[in-house]
Amino acid sequence: MTEVSRRTLLAGTAGAAGAMLAGAGTLAGGLVAGSGMAHAQTPAPAPAAAAPQAGQVPSAYRYKVGDVVVTAVSDGMRTIPLSDTFVRNQPREAVNAALKAAFLPENEIPLSFTVLLLDMGGKRVLVDTGNGGKPGPVGQVRGTLADIGIDPATVDHVVISHFHPDHINGLLTPDGAPAFPKAQVSVPEREWAFWMDEGQMSRAPEGLKNTFQNVRRVFKPFEGKVERYAWGKEVAPGLVSVGTPGHTPGHTSFTLASGSDALFIQSDLTNLPALFVRNPTWHAVFDMDPVMAQEVRRKTYERLAGERTQVAGYHFPFPGAAHLEKDGEGFRYIPVYWRPVL
Repeated sequence: MTEVSRRTLLAGTAGAAGAMLAGAGTLAGGLVAGSGMAHAQTPAPAPAAAAPQAGQVPSAYRYKVGDVVVTAVSDGMRTIPLSDTFVRNQPREAVNAALKAAFLPENEIPLSFTVLLLDMGGKRVLVDTGNGGKPGPVGQVRGTLADIGIDPATVDHVVISHFHPDHINGLLTPDGAPAFPKAQVSVPEREWAFWMDEGQMSRAPEGLKNTFQNVRRVFKPFEGKVERYAWGKEVAPGLVSVGTPGHTPGHTSFTLASGSDALFIQSDLTNLPALFVRNPTWHAVFDMDPVMAQEVRRKTYERLAGERTQVAGYHFPFPGAAHLEKDGEGFRYIPVYWRPVL
């Protein structure tokens, strides 16, 4: 339990206890007055109840993979309208039917964002960084880390999966300083080669040019300090990079292994499970090469389902950890069972 949720619980318990005592005092006074031994006093009117807060408590959830403590840290979530092209190879009606089947509202897409903090061998490794910017519906990583007692300066290593803004913008504070000032930053070498290529930027569609420019903005404070890793490399103890291109040219997932336990950190191998886990052949608008993304997704999910490996998805519903089971032409999404202790 975080300090904030502990304080909330204590405050609620104190308030309830106070109310019970006040009620007991009023009842006792009435009984005494009725016996003729004292005069009853009119109780003061109870204060109006405070309106419940609109926000949730800080969203962090810890679980273990062998000796590694994994903390899922929510960066928040947002809802976007369902466009006709959100799933490129399916009509809107089919997408709405899938949303309805999953008990989700039609005509809108919920997008969750969850980064992972790994406590491993005395080191803290952060996998992706969230949306950054000022906290709102998203951009909550730094605030939640503070609420659970994690100083950003204690993060030793930041490992990036790919260069979409919701994964790298959290490298910087709102004023443009490194958000994790003592951390080594590691990125996929294929992702770096693509997004830092001036020729690729000049040939990119107009809508993609902003992403190229954002990459340059985010990494400028780290000039000459960014480590670039290959696929198949152990980027941190027990954390091995896995090439899963299609979403972006250098998109990377990770296998975390400790003892006999394993976790597959899929990054953006897919998006909303109700759509793309259930229907792995559907093409999300965010995938730069949707055919390659489909092939990699299906092959990877077949393996993970067969091995019964736990999966963490950046855009899965918080805390983003689940198992996948083969189910017809697609897969069934089975969330982890919440546990109050490690």
